Amino acid sequence: MKVKHWMLTAFVVVMILPLAAIYTLYMQLSQYDQKQDLLEYMSVSQRIANMEKVLQNISLYEFQSQKQYEPLTQLTSNTVKINLYRSDGLLLFTSLKDSLTPTFNRENKERLYSRMYDLQKNYSSYIVKKPVFDGSKMIGIYEITIAREQWIQGVEHRTAWLVSLLGLFFAILYGSVVTLLNRKLNRPIRQLMNQMTAFAHNQPVEPIRHRANDEVGQLINHFRVMREEIEAARLQVKTEQQEKEFIVAALSHDLKTPLTAISAYAELLTDQRRINDQEKREYSSLILDKITYMKHMLDDLTMYAVLRSSNHQMELIEADGEELFDMLLSGGYDELCAKKHIHLAEESSVTGVFRVNVAQLTRVVDNVMSNAIRYTQPGDRIWLGAFSNEYQMPEWIFPSLRNEMMNWHTDGVILIVQNQGKAIDKQDQSRVFEPFYQIDAARTKSKAGYAGLGLSIAKIVMDQHQGDIRLWSAPGYGTLVAVWLPEKTDTEKRG
Repeated sequence: MKVKHWMLTAFVVVMILPLAAIYTLYMQLSQYDQKQDLLEYMSVSQRIANMEKVLQNISLYEFQSQKQYEPLTQLTSNTVKINLYRSDGLLLFTSLKDSLTPTFNRENKERLYSRMYDLQKNYSSYIVKKPVFDGSKMIGIYEITIAREQWIQGVEHRTAWLVSLLGLFFAILYGSVVTLLNRKLNRPIRQLMNQMTAFAHNQPVEPIRHRANDEVGQLINHFRVMREEIEAARLQVKTEQQEKEFIVAALSHDLKTPLTAISAYAELLTDQRRINDQEKREYSSLILDKITYMKHMLDDLTMYAVLRSSNHQMELIEADGEELFDMLLSGGYDELCAKKHIHLAEESSVTGVFRVNVAQLTRVVDNVMSNAIRYTQPGDRIWLGAFSNEYQMPEWIFPSLRNEMMNWHTDGVILIVQNQGKAIDKQDQSRVFEPFYQIDAARTKSKAGYAGLGLSIAKIVMDQHQGDIRLWSAPGYGTLVAVWLPEKTDTEKRG
């Protein structure tokens, strides 16, 4: 339930429940009072009937000494009062005498004769007046007053119980509302505040157990999502910082070797007496090779930084698949392979339209092919091919990798670079796309012009094309690198 609906419901309940409780208690007490009133009325009527047997004695209504009325005192008590009047209103006897009450007092006839035979009931007493006749002549009137002492005590007792029950009810109601408010609002909000404080101080965050899908629950979920996004961003920043530190360290290390060589050869070139012209040409050539190596490394580093920049937006254009991959595969790789006496086989079967950055995709193919040529021995083979998903995979794919390639060859085009050579260990295959990662450090450093960023750049480029690049290696055969590029969909074409 939403908090606002819950609050409205709680407000209505808090308003209605006390009224309902008071009404219920009132009705219960009213029924109880009616029952008690009936029982009391019957009891009082019986007492009056018993006293009337004595008070009907006509001799009591003659003017006589008060001692003659002493037997009547047995009928009276602190709660029962009896007055005897003569027919003319003269008070002959009263059981409740004090110093202020005259011995003989004449009552007003109009008041005395009013409400005769009527059993009057008020909050504190019952009163009844009846005449006494001697034959047909009225000779006197007796008045009986019975105090409702037990009734008053019962009312006081019931009032105390009513107040106690109402107090208990309000205490339970208040406690319930406070408990529900604490459970619904105060506790989760306090826990959320503690989470925020802990997160702000980079401390462990305790989970909040609040399952209700209300505003507070949505706020907790929003904070959790925001916290996860910030933590992911922090982790990414930390990873990028570590990557930058690693790149700087690796770059410094890799630049130190050619710089040392350049310094040494330059020093030798300055000594004109100890070297001949042939050695000068060799040293100059080596210096140029080292400078070219450093230039390639710095170019790769610049491109890597540009591609990883958050401000970089790769521009894509539509290209026909057949023309695009014919161009990519005819990049002069046959000449490079021929210089190293490597057999190169090329094959292309591509249809469809693709959104690509041609320059960056060309860089990907160049980087992958450069690695393949670098680690292929003279006399071995390299296969280069591109295939849309409607075409069968070529027969020259290594048998142990064929099933994996067929499972990966879906909904797009796949470009394959496969070379014979030493297999890459399983633990290294997933790391070859990391910057400056070197499988064989000694062999890698012997390769001039290799900066260790080629496959990392290829991975970034393919990610920005919504594509993928993977590497497989089969012992006894060699290594296969596959680039997958999604085809432009019909919706994109219509757009």
